[in-house]
Amino acid sequence: MVPMTTPAEKFAAAKSRKSHSVTSDFIATFDFPFDEFQIQACQAVEDGKGVLVAAPTGAGKTVVGEFAAYSALAKGKKCFYTTPIKALSNQKFAEFAEKFGEDKVGLLTGDTNVNSEADILVMTTEVLRNMLYANSSTLTNLGCVVMDEVHYLADKFRGAVWEEVLIHLMESVQVISLSATVSNAEEFGEWLGEVRGSTQIIVSEHRPIPLYQHVLIGNRMVDLFSQPGKVNPEILALEREAMRKVRIPRHRREQWGAQESRLSRAEIIEKLQRENMLPAITFIFSRLGCDSAVKQCLLSNLKLTSAEERLEIVETAKRYTANLAEEDLEVLGYRDWITALERGIAAHHAGLLPSFKGAVEDLFQRGLVKAVFATETLALGINMPARTVVLEKLTKWNGESHVPITPGEYTQLTGRAGRRGIDIEGNAVVQWSPTVDSATAAGLASTRTYPLRSSFTPTYNMAINLIARFGRVRARGSLESSFAQFQADRAVVGLVKQIKKNDSAAVELLESASCHLGDFAEYARIRSEIKELEKLLSKRDGRKTFDNRQRAHMESELEGLRKSLRLHPAHTCNDREAHARFAERAMRLQRESDGLRDRVDNRTAVIARTFDRICDVLTHLGYIEEERPLEQGKILSKIYAESDLLLTETIRTGILDDLSAAELLSVVSAMIFTSRSSEVLAPKMPHQNVANALAEITHLWAKLEEIEERFGVKTQKEPDFGFAYVSYRWAQGNTLSNVLKGSDMSVGDFVRSTKQLMDLLMQIAGASTKLKAKCLEGIRKLDRGVVSYLLEDL
Repeated sequence: MVPMTTPAEKFAAAKSRKSHSVTSDFIATFDFPFDEFQIQACQAVEDGKGVLVAAPTGAGKTVVGEFAAYSALAKGKKCFYTTPIKALSNQKFAEFAEKFGEDKVGLLTGDTNVNSEADILVMTTEVLRNMLYANSSTLTNLGCVVMDEVHYLADKFRGAVWEEVLIHLMESVQVISLSATVSNAEEFGEWLGEVRGSTQIIVSEHRPIPLYQHVLIGNRMVDLFSQPGKVNPEILALEREAMRKVRIPRHRREQWGAQESRLSRAEIIEKLQRENMLPAITFIFSRLGCDSAVKQCLLSNLKLTSAEERLEIVETAKRYTANLAEEDLEVLGYRDWITALERGIAAHHAGLLPSFKGAVEDLFQRGLVKAVFATETLALGINMPARTVVLEKLTKWNGESHVPITPGEYTQLTGRAGRRGIDIEGNAVVQWSPTVDSATAAGLASTRTYPLRSSFTPTYNMAINLIARFGRVRARGSLESSFAQFQADRAVVGLVKQIKKNDSAAVELLESASCHLGDFAEYARIRSEIKELEKLLSKRDGRKTFDNRQRAHMESELEGLRKSLRLHPAHTCNDREAHARFAERAMRLQRESDGLRDRVDNRTAVIARTFDRICDVLTHLGYIEEERPLEQGKILSKIYAESDLLLTETIRTGILDDLSAAELLSVVSAMIFTSRSSEVLAPKMPHQNVANALAEITHLWAKLEEIEERFGVKTQKEPDFGFAYVSYRWAQGNTLSNVLKGSDMSVGDFVRSTKQLMDLLMQIAGASTKLKAKCLEGIRKLDRGVVSYLLEDL
């Protein structure tokens, strides 16, 4: 019997071969042939070029990122692999450790530091940005950076970090960018070429596993398209029938033979099981909905696993939860969770404990969990493909209102369907309802336009770090090379072109309007002013606040204009009305051009102007002086939180100085926490010292808001006290059940918020010598129980 070769051994053997092509050696380590786009991208990386790969979810673009790491090792250089979320970093770290060997791979995610000087480092994008600003020694000998999910730079809250990295990385570093399919990949690649040098753009529209679109209407699953782009007429007939049933009052449906036919969640899973379409991910755009779906499946006694599978599931689940305290298991809902897992059913969302989520991902990848109900966060790069993806709705809550999902989001979600090397096809199923029709589904499924739009805007922390590194003038110039400004400039080119076209046409029209008796352009302007004033008078006539003095003044002005019109030489021209038509068209074009010029002004140097306003605030508050940061600026340079200036001012004014470690962490939690509920309730205060400090911070925030308003910026979020009581009680050693009692917070939210708080405390410790000891003590108090249990320990 031939012994199995591990991935690490394959890579070692490939590295030892003396081949003319690193790409060929790399491909030889895989058990499947590469697609053309993968070969093309790997060869470009080997040639030392920057590369942008845009390909559908599941197409295998991460292979290119792996090759970048392999190629860097072959050259004796370091490779950094960045991801947008910690879960993806954890997953990629595990994969790379298996492929390249544990001694070669490290992990940095802010709260985790494993083998930090390894040749291949997996990290979140923020960690790399912070390294660049700190000029970290870890950057020494860096050969390439892989930016996975680079389309995340469109994210409203965190997208700027990707651009910061791309702009400020050393010129010698090769950048490999991996993106979902975007329709403006060439535009993005062109910008990368400008800021990073030679960049090869490789776009693949090909899905390795074909995706079939279906609509589940009643208990019938029908193909969405009868041919490319054409909605199946059978669906349209079924929809008409379904709508007829919906209009019959519920109490009369049975006698009309029109019983409710929409399948329950459990019935849908059973149907998919019968049709050999499991495993499936059902996307439900709420955590509560995901948990309810699992309960419904349990109540219906749905079972998807064999006796052998159940034993393996329980063993895996126990391994993932072995470090959890017995007393915490009840509050975690462990019994219901493991019962559902045994039956092959699970939820997956941000409110789950990380160890629960890790177990679900592991079991799903191994085919032991067959039905997962998930929020859209699962679609973000985590390796959890399914045979089928089900969508119950085509709208989602965006934090402010229910909005339709975009074609890009639809593609990202349904892109999970079809497991390479396992399935020959993937299936996307949209469940019909009166609010989810085939036309909407067809529009989303057939649209191929998902442009990447920059969300970049300067922050105080960014400004102070750039000024410290380059000086204010050079820093301003560097921001003008952002993708946001690049896109604004491209828009300006089109606007300027239209202005020129309008101006040229207006000149021709005014020539046609020229009059031998006098200046007709001037005559037309008087006519226009009269028309506008008459319109204004008629609008104001109905208003009670329109007094007689105002009316008299406007009527006097109107009479003066009419007199000027009658006395104008062009007034007696026989062709006056023909001239007027040309002049009015010219004036319309001129008004349009004025509006376009305003838009040009708003786009030209928009990023640099925002930077100037940010700098004006920093100068006003004494953080910078001309080209250099002052002492307080050095504190700000180490605070990366969204409320960077508010927290730095809090430190500067000494609000935190006399607090205990538990009080301090409770107070600063207001800078990172955002309540999920929109209801404003008086928050519970753990201690009077905390209440006093938070009152001072609120006053400080109001003062900063006034200053920002004066300088034309708005960056600091209002402090949120919703985590102050919970975090204080956890730091004081209370049990998980006591801490969460009376709170609507899930355990997953609690752990994530605590991790963010620990990260913030570490930032404060690095920024303030005076508060360092208390911050480190606070971290130790928080880092226990469910918070300290890391998946990396498995």
